[in-house]
Formats: sequence, structure tokens, C-alpha cells
Amino acid sequence: MNAVSSHSFSRVRAPSLRSKIMTAKEAAGLIPSGARVGMSGFTGSGHPKEVPIELARRIQETHAHGNPFKISVWTGASTAPELDGALAKANAMEMRLPYQSDPVCRRRINAGEMEYTDIHLSHVAQYAQFGFLGKLDFAVIEVAGIREDGALIPSSSVGNNEAWLEMAEHIILEVNSWQSPALEGMHDIYAYTDRPPHRRPIPLLTAGDRIGEPYFRCDPNKIVAVVETHAADRNTEFTPPDAVSQAIAEHILDFFDCEVRHGRMPKNLLPLQSGVGNIANAVMAGLEKGSYEGMTAYTEVLQDGMLHLLRSGKLTMASATALSLSDHAMKEFLADVDFYRERIVLRPQDVSNHPEIIRRLGIIAMNGMIEADIYGNVNSTHIAGTSIMNGIGGSGDFARNAYTSIFMTPSTRKNGAISCIVPMVTHVDHTEHDVQVIVTEQGMADLRGLSPKARARVIIDNCAHPDWQPALNEYLDLAMRLSPGRHTPHLMEEAFSFLPKWKAAGARRVSGDEPV
Repeated sequence: MNAVSSHSFSRVRAPSLRSKIMTAKEAAGLIPSGARVGMSGFTGSGHPKEVPIELARRIQETHAHGNPFKISVWTGASTAPELDGALAKANAMEMRLPYQSDPVCRRRINAGEMEYTDIHLSHVAQYAQFGFLGKLDFAVIEVAGIREDGALIPSSSVGNNEAWLEMAEHIILEVNSWQSPALEGMHDIYAYTDRPPHRRPIPLLTAGDRIGEPYFRCDPNKIVAVVETHAADRNTEFTPPDAVSQAIAEHILDFFDCEVRHGRMPKNLLPLQSGVGNIANAVMAGLEKGSYEGMTAYTEVLQDGMLHLLRSGKLTMASATALSLSDHAMKEFLADVDFYRERIVLRPQDVSNHPEIIRRLGIIAMNGMIEADIYGNVNSTHIAGTSIMNGIGGSGDFARNAYTSIFMTPSTRKNGAISCIVPMVTHVDHTEHDVQVIVTEQGMADLRGLSPKARARVIIDNCAHPDWQPALNEYLDLAMRLSPGRHTPHLMEEAFSFLPKWKAAGARRVSGDEPV
């Protein structure tokens, strides 16, 4: 039975589509083995809730009978257990892109059981539209409703949905009545599908500009199924900032104060971009208590901290591609959605993450990392060089093009057994050329305009944990004496000498299958 078959009110208001209403099981039965499937969803919001579960069950049953069945899955970013988790447990995905954070999905990727393509989020839609990724067979997209004229009301994330609807040969819609009807009007769907050399500038001049329309449009003849659901997003709970997160936030806020005093930022700062996590929310909490007024945000994901800044009036406008709120914050949002609809714009991710817009607006980019080396290269995706954690997400889109690019992390992990400041990162996602500021709870390193050796001293002195500074300084001193080249002194046989120490220390402290 359909999840909302007992509801007297249907959000499928287009008469021509009512005949296509069916159960999630029936809709999942339309997707064949080998299909490339574009699914909605971005950081646990706006993902299809029922069709992926039914598809996973069908695939699991097929495997039980000894028959092969796998699909490729394209999304906006990470999704939720109902999508990534269900399909990964069923060993249903042959390939996944562009970003994931599900533990079962991660385990299969690192075991070599699933192919994974990690892509800058701003590149995904255009790579697909240029034909680099092959034909898209199906799109499974959650919407908040379907209007009488067939226009689709987006739900709590936009991601790559516009591209999937335009490209897919067949479309399955999940119409989720849990999503607030007051979301209508919050979105700005701007499509630019012209290919080079005929592409045009995106006419967006401020974070709050609206340049598209509030709805998705697609060919109704491609819609093969409509599934009515009533299920909540998978909201992320954030713990209160601990002492480390609070210290990192305070260093960043001090940096902002210094930039304003020296005339390098205006008094209301520049548009903020913030990655996901407790440190990011701690920075937002600090801004809420601070003196800055009239701030704006141009980011990927709107979290609790930005919602509170909007409520306080410190933040006047926030542009994103998805909501990623805790249960408490989501209740606050839904209780006053009319207020937030005037102050939040949700866009396709190839607009929210577009490099030219990021550079032109002058974004302050703040993103997390796994480790940084003494010369400013950053690893944000891999453990010990070979095991993927989540993916690069949109951090590269913002870091390379931001007015100010900030990366932040605790100075150590595993109770001090692992230093997050190392001689050489084991995997490079953001080169030294894209990293301007590194922050840990120990302090802040402003790398702008510094040579490699000067960067190394500043990073070790300001960001490394005191327990690890002697080893880092010993390595740098040795490299400066013995390195064949003295511009970026390295001793390759010594550069990863920290790694065996990490593994040994981590093995004593980590149980289970947690990567070390």
C-alpha cells in the first residue's frame, strides 16, 4: 500500500499525471539492471524516501536467486540511509558519484566492491550535460508537489535535480507531503544548458538575486511514475561546540576582526560559505554573538548556525542549494517558514558552487580538512592516502575561487596520537596555491604572500600541537640542510615517517573498522 494512500488530499494537482500514481514497489520495478540513475538529495535533505528502498529489496532478491543486478547512482551530494545505505547494503551500486558519507557505502568503495568517482560539485551537471558520463536512463526526484500546469515544486534541496530532469530518458517523481507546502517560492531554478562556445554569463550580482523561477519544468511524457510519500528528511544532529571547536571559531573571528581593521573586508564582512560540521556551527554561533550586522551567505548548505543568524537579524540573506538542519532547527524552520522564505534562496548546485560567481562575489570560504602539510597543501578526502572518507564536495569550488580561503581542523586526532599537521599530506585535494589560511585550536596561520619555507614556520609555530612541534621542526631543519632543492625542502624518504607512527598509535586506540 502506498505510504499516503489514506490521505484525502493529494499534492499531485496535474490531472494528466494522476493516472501515473503507483506504489514505490511498482515504480522501482521499472528500473532495469545496468541503468544510470540520477537521484535527488543533498546532505540528507530532499532525497527520495521509498523508491530506493524498494529498489534495494528487488536487487537483493535478484542476487539471492543468483542473478546479477547493479545500477550506477548519481546524486547532488551525500544522501541518507534510505538511499545510499539501502543500496550499499544490497550491493546494488556498480558506480557512485559525486559525494557520499554513508559508512556502508564507504566500506564497499574502500574494499574495491564499488567504483566511486569524486568530482567537484560544480562540475557534475556540466560533465553530464557535455556527455562525459554517458546517457542518464532514469531520474528519481523528490518534489514537494506538482502544480496544475505540471510544474514541479522543489523540496528541501535542489542539487542536480534540474540537470537530471532535463537529461533523463525516464522520470520517477516522489511527491512528499511531509515537505512544507510553504517551500513554494523559496527556490530559484536557473538552467543554463548551452554548451561552449555558446555559454552566457550567469546574471547573479548579489547573494539574494533571483534569476530563474521557483519551479522545475520537465517533459511530462518522460514521467513514468508518480509515488506519493510522507517521510521526513534525515536531519543531522549537531553537538554543542566543544573546547576545540570553540577555540578554532575564536581564532577565525579574530582573523575577521583583523581583516576589517586593515580594510581588507567591509564592516559587514563578505558573503560567507561554510562547510558542514560542528566547527562551522561554532563559527556561526560566534558571529551571532559578535558585532557584525547585515551579513549575507552564499554557500552550499544551510545549517543550524546560519538559521539562527537569520533569526537574529545578523544575517539578512542566505543562498544555498540545500537545507541541512537538526531536528530542532527543522521544527523552528517549519514553524516560521514564511519568515525564512523571504531570506533563503535555494538554487541548483551548479549555480551555488559556480566558480565565476564565487570569485565575483568575493566569498569567505571556510572548510574542514583531514590534514595539512607544512607547506599548506590540504587533504580533505583520504585516510593514509588510499582510503576515501567522503569526497571533496564543494570545498574545491570555493577554495580556489574565494576572496579568502580558510581550512580548519583540530591539531590532533585519536587523543593526540595523530597529528593533523604533517610534513607531506598523503593525498592532495587543495594545493598550497588554493589555501590562504589554516586554523586549528592552537592558532591561525595566514599564508598569504609567503614563500614555502616561511609558510612552514608559520604553520608549525601557530597550528601544530606542541607535542608534535619538535618532530615537525626536526624534519624541516633536516630537509633544509639535505633536500636537493631548497625552494620547497623535502626528503622523500623521511616525509611520510609520521605515517607508521600514526598507524601504530592508532591501532592501540581504535577498535572496529574505523579508519586510522
